[in-house]
Amino acid sequence: MPDAMDVDTETPSSMPGAFEIPKANGANGTDVDGDAEAPEPPPHKSNPASPVQDAPPTPEQAEAFKTLGNKYYKAKEYKKAIEEYTKAVEAQPSSATYLSNRAAAYISAGLYINALDDCTRADELDPNNEKILLRLARIYTNLGRAQEALDTYDRIQPPPSAKDTAPAKAMLQHISVAEDALKNGTTGSMALHALDQADKLLGLGAPKPRKWQLMRGEAYLKMGNVNALGDAQNVAMSLLRNNSQDPEALVLRGRALYSQGDNEKAIQHFRQAVNCDPDYRDAVKYLRMVQKLDRMKADGNTEYKAGHWDAAIEKYTEALEVDPLNRGTNSKLLQNRALCRVQLKDYKGAISDCERALSLDPTYTKAKKTKASALGQSGKWEEAVREFKELQEQEPQDAGIAKQLRNAELELKKSKRKDYYKILGVEKDADENQIKKAYRKAAIVHHPDKNPDDEDAEERFKDIGEAYECLSDPQKRARYDSGEDLMDPMEGFGGGGMGGGMQIDPEILMQMFGAQMGGGGRGGGGFHSFGGGMPGGRRGAAQGFPGGFQF
Repeated sequence: MPDAMDVDTETPSSMPGAFEIPKANGANGTDVDGDAEAPEPPPHKSNPASPVQDAPPTPEQAEAFKTLGNKYYKAKEYKKAIEEYTKAVEAQPSSATYLSNRAAAYISAGLYINALDDCTRADELDPNNEKILLRLARIYTNLGRAQEALDTYDRIQPPPSAKDTAPAKAMLQHISVAEDALKNGTTGSMALHALDQADKLLGLGAPKPRKWQLMRGEAYLKMGNVNALGDAQNVAMSLLRNNSQDPEALVLRGRALYSQGDNEKAIQHFRQAVNCDPDYRDAVKYLRMVQKLDRMKADGNTEYKAGHWDAAIEKYTEALEVDPLNRGTNSKLLQNRALCRVQLKDYKGAISDCERALSLDPTYTKAKKTKASALGQSGKWEEAVREFKELQEQEPQDAGIAKQLRNAELELKKSKRKDYYKILGVEKDADENQIKKAYRKAAIVHHPDKNPDDEDAEERFKDIGEAYECLSDPQKRARYDSGEDLMDPMEGFGGGGMGGGMQIDPEILMQMFGAQMGGGGRGGGGFHSFGGGMPGGRRGAAQGFPGGFQF
């Protein structure tokens, strides 16, 4: 419905006909009521010599103020127009027309709250004025109050055109979509899109409704990534600058801090929100939840420090159930639980926990380190090396990662040689008695005499002897564990075990006996008569060595 200029019913009959002022914004309905010509307004300052200087303006003078305001409005000098309309309103406070005209100027100047005040008063003075109602509905739309706009349109008879009501209806639809996305959606992106569409229908320069800002913050929290959480904080801070005691804004910022893992500051915000509004349920809920989570995490840490790995895992698992949606805290809980699993040699479980932690926080370096370490300790050194290399690319200044990478590369080399621990069936931290028992058992099971039809039995028996020869000797075992034998190119005798407790440096032997050494192969090569590292085996004189030379 066009909001065309009409003849002011309060205009004296002696006044000339009306003139039309174009809209500043067609969606706002900011045209005003006025006349093409009118008497010049009286001087703004009364003559001091005049005996009637304190006399109130007459209706004719009020009308003159309005007319001058119309001229300024048409020239888009809205500030001056507002000044003249204000004089008219002060002269005739009960004039709905003057209030409505000033509302139009306020709209064009982007002062929507002032416009709403004037238009509401005008509506009270003239409840059934179609033009005032139309302008009031458009102000509501500009301010993002779509339902109030539609309710106002419903009061207009005959009903306004579809074109008039379309912006408010579209705005309400976008907000409905955003609310549904926040309630039922899995991410906040759809809600943000709907809010962006609603924003476009606001008046130019109009403040975004507080409700919409809170919804936007909620959408950012729902997205949960680092940038989105920062955006949620920005929304909350914007609201708190307007009102530092806004409980909903305090809870919004507290939740953002909580999602970022800063539980201490989050608790402070929740407590402040409760102080502002003790009946605000969300503030109480989040305060209790974060306090409970912190308490359970602390209990898990206490058990971890005490070396009670199973008990720590139980505490961390319980803590993970408190708030399954919290990415920041849950990633740390999973990382802590993974460390416990590593201590229990549950490498598969540790790797799984690290992967879950990284799915919640892809930038979590500690979880990447723990995963790489667990991969290596589970025997997957190639994967461990790959993980550490990726970490080093991401953190080139971290000397600790460089050291871990070198160690993993060494362990990869070690993994490609004979695994003496695996041959004997013992763990790498097995003590001397465990190694001895394992050797005796394996030697009996795989002795060639007991496996006459097994062509590989002799080779296995030899490997068992080599393994025991190395692991039963503290110095050889230390060199084997540290990988020193891999770093020294001259270390290649007997597969890691020189028979009979040989302690002479191989390089010295080479200098002593030269070519008499025959071949320098591993057990069973040129030194086959050394005993092959098999304790209790035959110990003949080494070929080319003096009789009785004990290895």
